[in-house]
Amino acid sequence: MSPRLTLLFVIFCLLCAMTLASDPDPVQDYCIPNPKLGVIKTPLHTFLPCKNSSEATTDDFVFSGMKVAGNFTDTGLAAISVNPTIFPGINTLGMSFVRADLNVGGINPPHFHPRATEISHIVQGSVYSGFVDSTNRVFARVIEQGEVMVFPRGLVHFQMNVGKKPATIFGSFNSQNPGMQKIPSAIFGSGINDELLEKAFGLSSKQIGTMRRRFDPKRVRF
Repeated sequence: MSPRLTLLFVIFCLLCAMTLASDPDPVQDYCIPNPKLGVIKTPLHTFLPCKNSSEATTDDFVFSGMKVAGNFTDTGLAAISVNPTIFPGINTLGMSFVRADLNVGGINPPHFHPRATEISHIVQGSVYSGFVDSTNRVFARVIEQGEVMVFPRGLVHFQMNVGKKPATIFGSFNSQNPGMQKIPSAIFGSGINDELLEKAFGLSSKQIGTMRRRFDPKRVRF
């Protein structure tokens, strides 16, 4: 292959990677899912077939399920995640969002979203927020009411309520399916070989067992 063809091929591959790494662009104004048609799955995306646009109503574009906090977990976090399954109006728009509430001292443990960047807005309270980049540099500070912090896609981030009253956070994602992987559960709750974990973290077999029980996906509540 000539150098010119090689260069064109590389550019083509890069463009394909960029296209496949994000939500597909909408081809119409909106797409309210038709529950009667089920879900269409492909190797890259999951699609919710649209109902006729003439059947859309104003209520399809309004969501009222975030007026109060959700159920709190053992870490003091209550999260209400909103995606096209429960809010039809955002289907194919390349976005989703979450309401998160933190009790005093509550935490949102280290986690990351493989398919989306997150914008985190502090509605009320004082929240220690931050992320770690690929060089292990930490960007963190206390974010106050009315302030916003961005968590770049795929980077580990975290939050902790350091105020004297409950905190409320509104997070928005640039994907309707951002995904989420919690670091503790991914490591100790996924079935990775015990010997590997012992060598990686310098823990004994007994300590690994304790961590596995702590982060067993059947019982853990983050």
